[in-house]
Amino acid sequence: MDMESNLLVTDATQRQTGTPMAVTAEVAVRTLLSLLGGLMVAVLVYTIATDGLPFRMELLTRWMAALLIDFYINIAIIGAWVVYKESTWVMAALWVLLLICFGSVTTCTYIVFQIYKLTPEETSKDPFYFVLVRHQKSDVTEHRKGVSVITARVIFAVLGCFMLGTLLYTLIVDGSPFRSELYTPWVVATLIDFYINVVALSVWVAYKESSWMDALLWIVFLICFGSITTCVYIVRQLFYLSSDHPIFLILFRNNHRDLKSSDPPLMAGAKE
Repeated sequence: MDMESNLLVTDATQRQTGTPMAVTAEVAVRTLLSLLGGLMVAVLVYTIATDGLPFRMELLTRWMAALLIDFYINIAIIGAWVVYKESTWVMAALWVLLLICFGSVTTCTYIVFQIYKLTPEETSKDPFYFVLVRHQKSDVTEHRKGVSVITARVIFAVLGCFMLGTLLYTLIVDGSPFRSELYTPWVVATLIDFYINVVALSVWVAYKESSWMDALLWIVFLICFGSITTCVYIVRQLFYLSSDHPIFLILFRNNHRDLKSSDPPLMAGAKE
């Protein structure tokens, strides 16, 4: 059994019999993301109907450009999870393309779809774990070699620094973003799109953090600083891993990372 299988097995051994709270949380997240996805569809339709298509150069102000960079860094991070999650490159590429084109509508659709795929047993134990983890089908033989922990640290640190530089540059050359003339219909739509993705990332942070105070603090930072916080948080999580760990372990709670087991039947809960 390879390292990934061992780590997933041992994560499963940590799950005790589920509680009603797990089911309630799953229903709450599913409902919330369904509503937010529907809201974003309505916002897109309304904005196109009232302001036309967004592919116009006059819309691309400095702050709109900064917002788009912020938006797509978070999309890249969500897309990285989708690539890990999907068992084939074709499906991964399709979902990533939809993320690029439709943003949080795709984020919400994908997560809700993953929630609906959970078995009753998975839902009762730890629905967030089973949504996050890759469900490897037994007939799929495709293997992927992910980037190393050190490489991932560099990538996310560079992305965070790039966004910080973009933010500082835009503040210097264009002033504060809190000016009414900046808030065109498409800027407002993009902000809504951006913050729906922030909600999805906040659910992940709340799942990972053992303290509600820590989770709340990180969520406030996500709201205020967007993808800069996302990158800082991921780099921080990566520093909890040793260089020989697979980077997918940052998806899960810290106390599930370093356990060892070799009991194959326990993997049944993490397979389709």
